[in-house]
Parts: sequence; C-alpha cells; structure tokens
Amino acid sequence: MNKINPEKLMLSKWTAVKPKQKERHFIVTQLIRDENEIIISCELEAVISQRIYQMDWQELKDSTCWQMGWKC
Repeated sequence: MNKINPEKLMLSKWTAVKPKQKERHFIVTQLIRDENEIIISCELEAVISQRIYQMDWQELKDSTCWQMGWKC
C-alpha cells in the first residue's frame, strides 16, 4: 500500500507494475477537485506516448499496480 499525500500528487512520477501498450512511466499532470476543493481524480500522462488517462487518485495507493517514482 503506497502512502500518498493528495496535496503533493501534482507532477509526481509513477510506474505501472503491469504496463499496457508499452506505457510504463507516468506523471500526474492535473488534479480534478469537487466543489469543496477535495481531490476526486487525477490525470496521468504517459511519458513515451503523451496519452492522458483520468483515474481516481486512490488507485495509486495499490502497490500491486503502481510504484512511486520511475522504476525499471
């Protein structure tokens, strides 16, 4: 279980444990907040392809799917 401070997510780097479409390394490029300014999701940009994916930021806590930083 990755420990994450949601306020420090912006521009953080992540590695997918099981890459899809050869996209392994990602960077958080945007945080989506609700009307109470609570973070509800984030946008991840794939480093190689520059594709953008939106997902619930809580999914990054799952260490079986995501690792903090860029790992080989």
